[in-house]
Amino acid sequence: MTRRAVVTGGTGGIGLRTALGLAAAGHAVTVVGRNAERGAEAVARIAAVATAEPPRFLPADLASLGAVRELAGQLADEGPLTVLVNNVGTFATARRLTADGVEAMFAVNHLSPYLLTELLVDTLVASKDARVVNVSSGAVQAASRQGFDTVEPRGGYYAFHWYGRAKLANLAWTLELADRLRDRGVGVLAADPGGAATEMTDSTMTRPAIVHPAMRPLWPVLRRVFARSTAGPAQVAARSSIAAATDPAFAGKTGLLLGPDCTPTTPHRRSTDPATARAVLELSRRLAPLAEPTPSAPS
Repeated sequence: MTRRAVVTGGTGGIGLRTALGLAAAGHAVTVVGRNAERGAEAVARIAAVATAEPPRFLPADLASLGAVRELAGQLADEGPLTVLVNNVGTFATARRLTADGVEAMFAVNHLSPYLLTELLVDTLVASKDARVVNVSSGAVQAASRQGFDTVEPRGGYYAFHWYGRAKLANLAWTLELADRLRDRGVGVLAADPGGAATEMTDSTMTRPAIVHPAMRPLWPVLRRVFARSTAGPAQVAARSSIAAATDPAFAGKTGLLLGPDCTPTTPHRRSTDPATARAVLELSRRLAPLAEPTPSAPS
């Protein structure tokens, strides 16, 4: 059976490097992204190293829950899926809402992979030895301490903390999903890339406004930390995702967080709190129901 792999946000940066690694390991790779030109360029690069079926590109704006549902439907119709790497992500220095009315960083960094994966559970189970890899971040340590009864925490918009909050939600759900699918032949892992110089990080980690005002007196130090953590090459940052998806050492394993060195590491304590997982799951189901909402009848 063909080993099918899907990488969201796979046309550049860490996602493209992950797709290259999966293709070289014998997977038939599909990369998902918004830009058709970049998609064609990515496919050409992946084809040069592919050892299985030719790669392909599927266009989708995963900030849209409708687009996520369409993508899930298309992938499900194509049969069993071996690997799903939820690499798509965004970092917005200013607050903005998606077309669905959800704060963009929470929508893209958590709701999109949540909905896509939940809709593809049966497709993954059908492969009998599937893996889901959700790309995490060390930024979970900077997440707001407020709960997940709503998407947006109280107070001002501080991008780094809101990004960490979205990644914390995603990690808590990842660990919950791992438990839920433990006996269904699907390994669910998180991978922390450790940071790299990508389009997402370039020019976004250089403004003091991204951190809470209480931290801004430390900005000269923080700026150097951010610069170091986003200076590495994407091919190095992709190693943890590739390992989570392909390393035989993780066959049959689930609920692991791989650090940048590709070895299991201890998840942030808040991500392992059952109350956090319940709140994230309840919020996610409310904002992104698995059954597409029925349009209201005209009055």
